[in-house]
Amino acid sequence: MTRLSGTTCLITGAASGIGRATALAAAERGASLVLTDIAADALQRTVDEIRALGGTVHAAEALDISDHEAVQRFADAVHAEHGSVDVVMNVAGVSAWGSVTSLRHEHWQRMVDINLMGPIHVIESFVPPMIEAGRGGHLVNVSSAAGLFGLPLHAAYSASKFGLRGVSEVLRFDLRQHRIRVSLVCPGAVATPLVQSVDLVGVDRSNPRVDREINRFARHAVSPERAAAAILRGVERNREMVFTSPDIRFGYLAQRYFPFGYDVVMRLLSRRVFAVFGAR
Repeated sequence: MTRLSGTTCLITGAASGIGRATALAAAERGASLVLTDIAADALQRTVDEIRALGGTVHAAEALDISDHEAVQRFADAVHAEHGSVDVVMNVAGVSAWGSVTSLRHEHWQRMVDINLMGPIHVIESFVPPMIEAGRGGHLVNVSSAAGLFGLPLHAAYSASKFGLRGVSEVLRFDLRQHRIRVSLVCPGAVATPLVQSVDLVGVDRSNPRVDREINRFARHAVSPERAAAAILRGVERNREMVFTSPDIRFGYLAQRYFPFGYDVVMRLLSRRVFAVFGAR
């Protein structure tokens, strides 16, 4: 088992949602934290809350993980002051959905820059010092259900999340010799600000049918705290795949063992989503 107590844990996306909930839960388990997010004020609120509860935050900096130089500067500062971290959690991410006729190049680029290259920048900057320290450790990459399934309107988002899944699959074997475990987290619906802020390209959000679907999604979503608990439980038990809700676990098993049924369901889902969202 990986015990968080006494470790130094880096968490990206710590200002809100799953990242914030994971930071609070990790601090409660006795981990010292290194935190980052692009939202400076919200990140500081997370830091203040953790410290008020008696937790330790070694360092926190607002930065854009898609900026490799900024990530490397932060890593250099952390390593100079505190040494290598023990756990790296890539939680930060953004989302944009749309049909291939609606998505513009900048949507595709943004998904890859933040959701795929961002975690890669963090891995580049923080994992080699973990290897050199020789203490082992854990790498957590938060992908998505869209990193498992061909969800309608998710092509750009899935490009990044399937990519992160591939990185995790390779590193799961590559890092084992260094006693660094790798967990891939595949959340389904989680009640985070991302639910309301997702960029629905080419979709009229004022349409009552669209609004109803978004609210239905939100009602189905688990809390960030529940997702964080699943992530930390997965880390502690060295699980290679972590699901934050049982529906995604079931879908993953169905896809693997009943591919015909999966194909039928996805075709029906695609037809329904295109009808409701008015996508082309």
